[in-house]
Amino acid sequence: MADSILVVDVGGSHVKARLSGEDEKRRFKSGPDLTANEMAEGVLGLADGWSFDRVSVGIPTPVRANKPIAEPVNLGTGWVDFDYEETFGVPTRVVNDAVMQAIGSYEGGRMLFLGLGTGLGSALIADGVVEPLELGHLPFRKKTFEDYVSDRALDRFGKKKWKKAVFETVERLAAAMEPDYVVIGGGGADDLDELPPNSRRGDNENAFVGGFRLWDPAWVSSLS
Repeated sequence: MADSILVVDVGGSHVKARLSGEDEKRRFKSGPDLTANEMAEGVLGLADGWSFDRVSVGIPTPVRANKPIAEPVNLGTGWVDFDYEETFGVPTRVVNDAVMQAIGSYEGGRMLFLGLGTGLGSALIADGVVEPLELGHLPFRKKTFEDYVSDRALDRFGKKKWKKAVFETVERLAAAMEPDYVVIGGGGADDLDELPPNSRRGDNENAFVGGFRLWDPAWVSSLS
C-alpha cells in the first residue's frame, strides 16, 4: 500500500491541506502575522482524522536543502528555525510554494512558472530540472515586479492597469528566461480574462499535484 502524503500549501491569505487519495481540501485563513508554529498547529487541526506517512509543505519564501533561508515577506516570523519534520512527526519536505505548483504544472520542456497572488512567485523547470527563482523582487518601473502584479496592486491600480502590468511582466521575464511556455498560476490568474502570448492558465490544484510529486524519486533527484 502506498504511503499517504499530506500536502500543505501555505499562502498569504489561506493555508490549504489535502491528503493523497482524498478529494477533500481543508483550509484556514493565514495573513501577515501567521507564524510557522501557528501554521503547523492549524494544519494538525485540519488533518484531524487523517492518517499520513509523509508531508510536503510549500512556503512563500526561498528554500534551500529542505529549509527556508529567509522569513516570508507576507507572513509572520519563525519559519527559518522551525523544525517541520519534528512537529509533523513524519518525513517532511519543504519547498518554495511556487516550486511546488510549478512541479505540478510541468508538462515537459522548458517552463517558466509565475504565481500571481499576495506576491509574485516564480520557478523555472528545464528538462525536468527545477530552478527556484525570486523574480518578483527584481526592479520594475519605479519599484519591483511584485509591487505591480500582486493582489495589492490589483486593488490599488484597478484591473486595466494591473492587467497591463501583468502582460509586461510576463513579456520581460519570458524574454530573459527563454521558456518554451509560461504557466500563470496563483489566485490572480483567475482575474485575467485573457492571457499573454505563449502562456496558459495554471490550476491551484497543481500545488497539491506538485506536493505529491515531491516524493516521486524522479522529482526528488531534480531538487537535489
